[in-house]
Amino acid sequence: MYQIKVRHKGQVTLPAELRRRLKIDEGSLLEVELRPEGILLKPLPPIEGGRVVGEEVYREVIEDLERLRGKWQRLLWRTP
Repeated sequence: MYQIKVRHKGQVTLPAELRRRLKIDEGSLLEVELRPEGILLKPLPPIEGGRVVGEEVYREVIEDLERLRGKWQRLLWRTP
């Protein structure tokens, strides 16, 4: 059993032994679940790179970026 102190902004420090055993490193994500007996913290698996948006949204973003790039190029190369 561990006792930890709640600090400014509700921050707590997990004991090093628990962090090692659960492979919790800086930047790790934890799920917080409210239970009748208290709070349960569960480590989440690391976020893996992959498909975040669909192909259609991706194409729209690229098209918007190309339009903006063209606009900036026209503004930069305009002669006074």
